Amino acid sequence: MIERTLAIIKPDACRKNYLGLILARYEKEGFRICAGKMQWLSQRQAEGFYHVHRERPFFSSLTRFMSSGPVLTLVLEKENAIADHRTLMGATDPQKAEGGTLRKLYGGSIEENAVHGSDSPETARFEIAYFFPSVEIF
Repeated sequence: MIERTLAIIKPDACRKNYLGLILARYEKEGFRICAGKMQWLSQRQAEGFYHVHRERPFFSSLTRFMSSGPVLTLVLEKENAIADHRTLMGATDPQKAEGGTLRKLYGGSIEENAVHGSDSPETARFEIAYFFPSVEIF
């Protein structure tokens, strides 16, 4: 089934100029990029996006990091997009991620791990709508 998922190329990967490499990998893996937006999240936007983690100890540092520089938000589409993107990203901790995954290649730490991806169809719907009105998705 064709699905859509949200991907974010995080501030660390943007700072290190990995945008082109990551975008090329998405296309190589068969993802269609149907929306994209470069933006610098405010602390409030980051907090709203990560609201499900509000009670977790890493919430403050995560939202500070996500508002520390530009990000590239994307809507990716393909058959089984959510699961395939999760596999392509690799484990949250780049040190534990499999070789060749985006986090292994471009992540530096458990927090500065290069990319974000939706973890379920419900999350994908919320996350995509958080950044993209439907008229911006092609």
